[in-house]
Amino acid sequence: MTVKVLIVEDNPVARGFLGRVVRESFSDELAITEADTVESARRQIELAGGADGMHGVDPFKLILVDLELPDGSGMELLTALARYPATKVVTTLYSDDDHLFPALECGADGYLLKEDRFEVLVEELQKIVRGQPPLSPAIARRLLTHFRAGSGGDDSARPSGFAPLAPGSTSRPVPLERVPDHERLTPRETEVLTYLSKGFTIKEIASLMGIKWFTVNDHIKSIYRKLNVSSRAEAAVLASKQGLV
Repeated sequence: MTVKVLIVEDNPVARGFLGRVVRESFSDELAITEADTVESARRQIELAGGADGMHGVDPFKLILVDLELPDGSGMELLTALARYPATKVVTTLYSDDDHLFPALECGADGYLLKEDRFEVLVEELQKIVRGQPPLSPAIARRLLTHFRAGSGGDDSARPSGFAPLAPGSTSRPVPLERVPDHERLTPRETEVLTYLSKGFTIKEIASLMGIKWFTVNDHIKSIYRKLNVSSRAEAAVLASKQGLV
């Protein structure tokens, strides 16, 4: 099955560059669509199931979004695509907090700097297959610095419903509540989680289950949302404690 990719970028040179990055990043058969405005991107998305990803329509699985477009902001598009079943990655020249954090809050799954070398961008996009967020090295450092600076050990800042960390632990807190019935994992998601907890990569899971790696990625995003976690280690620990796997 062909994997559909949408590149939203108004600069034709940058569009061509990003297209080469995408082709180099994935071994799957790709169908790349280009859009140079927010409006043209919306038209393409409507043809691929609309902002909610209409059932039965083959949606885009990867969307690269520039933040500054002739008719608006890429963040508007990210917000409109909050429910769309795709991995959404910002591709921009801006590495400052004023662009980074709002983009992540709008639903970006990754944040790449177009000024990075071709090889770096390829490596970062390939992280999607391994279940890791595609982040330019400078962005990863900025995020790490931001959250280290913001952690003062004050339990009052911890979200309610999370257990305190054990002494010396480097893990994030794990939710204590049992997952409501309507948020329980589907049999397919449970199978994916079982493979994840055993250390298989997304590509290996796809091969074992006979599905596309983008489909596995969709299952993992659903698992993380339902379990309220952000890593495979957290998901495996919580699922084991709650008897989900």
